[in-house]
Amino acid sequence: MAMISTLTETRSVKDRILNWAETQTDVICCLDSNNYQTDQYSAYDCLIAVGAEKELCVPRSGTAFDALQSFAKEHKEWLFGHLTYDLKNEVEALSSNNKDALEIPELYFFVPTYLFLFHNNGTLEILSKKEKPLVLWESIRAFHSNNKGFENPEISIQQVLSKEEYLQTIQKIRQHIIDGDTYEMNFCQEFFAKNVVLNPLVLFHKMNQIAKAPFATYYQLKEHYLLCGSPERFLCKRGTQLISQPIKGTIKRGANTEEDQKLQEELRTSIKDQAENVMIVDLVRNDLTKICTTGTIKVAELFGIYGFERVSQMISTVVGQLQADKNWVDALEATFPMGSMTGAPKVISMELIEAYEKSKRGLYSGAVGYVAPNGDFDFNVVIRSLLYNADKAYLSFQVGGAIVYDSEPEAEYEECLLKAKTMLEALGISQLDATHSNAH
Repeated sequence: MAMISTLTETRSVKDRILNWAETQTDVICCLDSNNYQTDQYSAYDCLIAVGAEKELCVPRSGTAFDALQSFAKEHKEWLFGHLTYDLKNEVEALSSNNKDALEIPELYFFVPTYLFLFHNNGTLEILSKKEKPLVLWESIRAFHSNNKGFENPEISIQQVLSKEEYLQTIQKIRQHIIDGDTYEMNFCQEFFAKNVVLNPLVLFHKMNQIAKAPFATYYQLKEHYLLCGSPERFLCKRGTQLISQPIKGTIKRGANTEEDQKLQEELRTSIKDQAENVMIVDLVRNDLTKICTTGTIKVAELFGIYGFERVSQMISTVVGQLQADKNWVDALEATFPMGSMTGAPKVISMELIEAYEKSKRGLYSGAVGYVAPNGDFDFNVVIRSLLYNADKAYLSFQVGGAIVYDSEPEAEYEECLLKAKTMLEALGISQLDATHSNAH
């Protein structure tokens, strides 16, 4: 175990480990809280898993959760990995037929060769299945990166839906709400670029400096990359307690303290945002009844307002006690996909999502996280993220929001652009041309 003294040093050590890891393997998972002090449920500041000793890869769902149960029973040790949104087809009678340009496996978990645990007290713990930790640490300290920086001025972002098509779709969804088909539906749109050659790790460093998100993730699975600046926890387990923290409600940060407080109060008292949030809280409570002991599910916090680098969010916290005969795979399967990215009622909302969205979600609005040897785990919601297939030179991000009866199409579109701001800034793009669609 090595001691790290200051935050600036911690940042440089994280970056050095990632730069080293990139030269060692094509499987990396970095889960970084960016020292976000407000999260009382986070067990670590950062975890960096490098290399796959054992792996479970399920390209297409069907029996993915059964395979994960077997993998979990065989490997009661540190595990890292992801679940894509399209595992919905396994938990419900649904399908995914939209265009998939990224082709990320629907489920992947691995036992890491090396694991770097940045504890909240400022210490770094190194676990290694090969070299002794001290020998490994010395080789990392001596490592010098050849990263040349991120230079790609030619990226041209296109969108699958034009602004006009987006606005028309919101009206169609509102009609479904009027007709009583659904109360709330999460609708997303994809922005993409083709023939993009970039350095994903350098781009992640840039994104992370901008967003400093509590669920930031750098995830490489061979040619697939996720550069994630998520503020949202999907589900975590601490002992026997499950914690879910759905986000519904977004507003920009103010230019000064006074304006910021005014904007946060506007979000706090927004009837529309409260309605969106409480619907998803009810959905999460309902999901948790499948795997929690009766009478233990509680709303620990309703409509909490939390400030991040670029936005403030309305976050609620729902907790419950996991039933004694259930494990972490049961918990994920019972609650997946997360309510904040689907809608209420959940199944009909997912059917409408499939009907109105033009791109397969894949890892977007899925989850990435870790499982500790004792069965505790923490998984994020994959939002505010760039996804990249290096072999196909295809770069993508999706943004969206909850549509309810009170939704104003123009305001929903502006919220999408607000959520896209970090990704665009990291890419060096000042604004989007929203007038033309360019379906794949």
